[in-house]
Amino acid sequence: MENMREVLEHELKDLYSAETQLVKALPKMAKGASDPQLRQAFEQHLTETEGHVARLEQISEMVNLKPRGHKCKGMEGLIAEGSDLLSEEDASAARDAALIAAAQRVEHYEMAAYGSARTFADLLGEADIVEILDQTLEEEKAADEKLTQIAESHVNEAALNAAADMQNEGATGGGMTERPTASRRSR
Repeated sequence: MENMREVLEHELKDLYSAETQLVKALPKMAKGASDPQLRQAFEQHLTETEGHVARLEQISEMVNLKPRGHKCKGMEGLIAEGSDLLSEEDASAARDAALIAAAQRVEHYEMAAYGSARTFADLLGEADIVEILDQTLEEEKAADEKLTQIAESHVNEAALNAAADMQNEGATGGGMTERPTASRRSR
């Protein structure tokens, strides 16, 4: 890459690949969630993600870019980690807590990428693109907040209680004794 325009174009292609991978992964995550609120959050984010793809296609047209043909390896890895969780047979609150953690890693990856692309577009004086990227960035932040709310309102506690119940019943297999921290915000 020789100039900021090429850097922006690379980011846009990477985001396009990331979002199209998510469109395929989110239905599986929704199906694998045992908590109805979490399932609904994944389904809602699927609809938003389809909109993100459309926005990236719009931006690509604005800058005369073909967004296809690039593979976002970072998102591929994050999705693979989430898929490993879905291969577990037991749909439980603990798995839901782990799914939330995996989904939040995805959201943070996307927030970093959209923030960078937005900055590059701003440096290039592309106000229309900045506005579109800002809209998506705000939706990614809201999705992250929603996942945090679901985790902190009941999923993490349910996972903790299930582990305590297993220990109280004398079950073996190493139930968790510490409070899950996925989604706990840094203060």
